[in-house]
Amino acid sequence: MRFRPLPRDPFTDRGIASPLRGVLSGQKNTRVLLGTVVDVDPESKQVTLQDGAVLQYDSLIIATGSQTSYFGHNDWQEWAPGLKSIEEATTIRHKILYAFEVAERISDPAQRRAWLTFVIVGAGPTGVELAGAIAEIARQTLRNDFRSIHPEEAEIILLDGAPRVLMTFPEHLAEKATRSLDRLGVRVKCGGMVQHVDNDGLAISSNGQADTIAAKTVIWAGGITASPLGKILATRTKAEIDKGGRIKVLPNLTVQNHPDVYVIGDLASAADEHGKPLPGLAQVAMQGGAYAAKVILRRVKGQPELPPFRYFDKGSLAVIGRASAVANTFGMHLSGFVAWLVWVFIHLMYLVTFQSRLQVFIQWAVQDITFNRGARLITGIAPTDFNFNREVSGQRSAVETKRDANNVMPGRVEES
Repeated sequence: MRFRPLPRDPFTDRGIASPLRGVLSGQKNTRVLLGTVVDVDPESKQVTLQDGAVLQYDSLIIATGSQTSYFGHNDWQEWAPGLKSIEEATTIRHKILYAFEVAERISDPAQRRAWLTFVIVGAGPTGVELAGAIAEIARQTLRNDFRSIHPEEAEIILLDGAPRVLMTFPEHLAEKATRSLDRLGVRVKCGGMVQHVDNDGLAISSNGQADTIAAKTVIWAGGITASPLGKILATRTKAEIDKGGRIKVLPNLTVQNHPDVYVIGDLASAADEHGKPLPGLAQVAMQGGAYAAKVILRRVKGQPELPPFRYFDKGSLAVIGRASAVANTFGMHLSGFVAWLVWVFIHLMYLVTFQSRLQVFIQWAVQDITFNRGARLITGIAPTDFNFNREVSGQRSAVETKRDANNVMPGRVEES
């Protein structure tokens, strides 16, 4: 099982993820192996890895999480990356910073506007936080760094097919979040469904009307689906899956007819005591993991089994920007600075090591005081990258050709 708490802001990844081998270094009866699971055989109790290695088990906990869902349009991933891994976060950081660099060099107003337009698809907590982060980067972090453009004029659009942002939050908190986004300069566009995404932007339909948005930076936060291992496990165990590809589990988080196979987190389709599906949140995964571990430990010790798993809802949080957040936690509805403090405290406490907590706390404090972003590195490449060699030289050649044509004297013949 891998647990990697990831930042929704791709500029704050340092200190967030801890190496699993280091975290478990003091657990002498634990082995950490790097490999990709390609098969699970519940009859022989074996897990097969891609390299051919076979691992035996007595009890198996599967927590392979989820992946970004493009609702049947996986080709959109090339132009609109998600934010489910550190690698994707690095790609998004590249795209955001790279867009300003290209806009600084090109002179065509339409192209420059497309490079300075950022669209986030999905107005859940991830999309809201990402939109706020990009707005602060454009209006604060980069505002004095360029000479040909004004980064604060960048257009950030938060798009969702739902009627409002943060649909899982109470409506009045969602309204406060929308007002906070508006103060940051984010344009919220709800009720718009994405029809197509490519290198030039996206096509949407809203209230029966078709529209296009020219944008070189599109980020997808529009939905998730279960990991591919879910289909393999369902085939092997004859388990039911929901429309999102998640395995339907029993109240004790095991698979039907396989009491030694536990499925937790985003891969599990579990319900509370009232039959209501549990949300795909980190808290559900963490509490489910702790429950499965306790059940296995009690079984090994020959102790009575625990009652069915019961999820304790601690609420939901969404940060919008510097000192701005909304929180629905323990029956309290908070917003603004107080909600932001709650968000900071909870996120720091759930980091694995004390060193990570201290490092991230100092990093966040510096960023919030100075509006600076520590990891402003443009690394790697992205499919939407601008070809400076071809495009800029082409623009220069066109300008020089026009200038030379204007300098030709009447009756004069130019030699080639």
